[in-house]
Amino acid sequence: MPLITSLKGRKINSNIHSTWMFIALVFVILMPIAIGIGLVVKSWSLLSSDSILTLLFSSSWRPMSGQFGFWSFIASSIIITFFAILIAGFISFFSVIYLTQYAPPFFVRIVQPIIDILAGIPSVVYGVWGILAIVPWVQNTVAPAFGVYTSGYCALSAILVLAIMIIPFVLNLLIEIFGTIPIALTEASLSLGATRWQTIKFVILKKAFPGIVSAMVLGVARAFGETVAVLMVAGNVVATPHSLFDPAYPLPALIANNYGEMMSIPKYDAALLFAALLLFTIVIVFNLFARVLIVRLEKKYI
Repeated sequence: MPLITSLKGRKINSNIHSTWMFIALVFVILMPIAIGIGLVVKSWSLLSSDSILTLLFSSSWRPMSGQFGFWSFIASSIIITFFAILIAGFISFFSVIYLTQYAPPFFVRIVQPIIDILAGIPSVVYGVWGILAIVPWVQNTVAPAFGVYTSGYCALSAILVLAIMIIPFVLNLLIEIFGTIPIALTEASLSLGATRWQTIKFVILKKAFPGIVSAMVLGVARAFGETVAVLMVAGNVVATPHSLFDPAYPLPALIANNYGEMMSIPKYDAALLFAALLLFTIVIVFNLFARVLIVRLEKKYI
């Protein structure tokens, strides 16, 4: 009898714990759905009065005249994010190969806390540093080298600041991914006569490839939503940038610059919430496509 009671008590206890854990999981799943519905409801007055194609592909931004074209902001976001992840991915990729395959252990122990510190620095600090260092450098050194004049507050400055911001984030992910690769694979390759670089190229990178893609995808999602640092150096001029030396105005900067002040104008308020909906949708769609790609890569390489 005591054994039966004990078993029954453990079953009840297990059911209680599994129930509250399931509720927590449901909450996590419902959060993005609730956010999406909230943004659609709040921006519906704009969506119901303007064509979605006009909103997405028009560059005419005259809120006081009721014209809300988001193409300049979308293009700025795409350009800045694309080049920032290109730079950050390149640096992070070769850095992680050196740290995990070539660097002595004492060097890794020194560098790892530095990477963590860089990842924890507030974005506004990167923004201030960008104003003090990157903007003058672009204005006085980089632009003249290309025969271009710029104030320094341009897409290139935003790209460089954003790239530096997300390098620690991507690098930490890559270090974790490379750390999961069994050491036996490396030892087996070396024992068969392969060089260190051949082992890295044909064994380690092949094994880590799906994880590398995942890290880059998360880096893109992180970069796309960065606000303060980019806002401080991008120039924030409502125009589609035709070169990296032109000012840019990404979607997060639009929302941060205007939301709160324009809540008294219903359609302007709806337009800013539509900008948030655009950001949300782009990140969700990009992650879904990337997830499909990663699943296929895992089947191919693992």
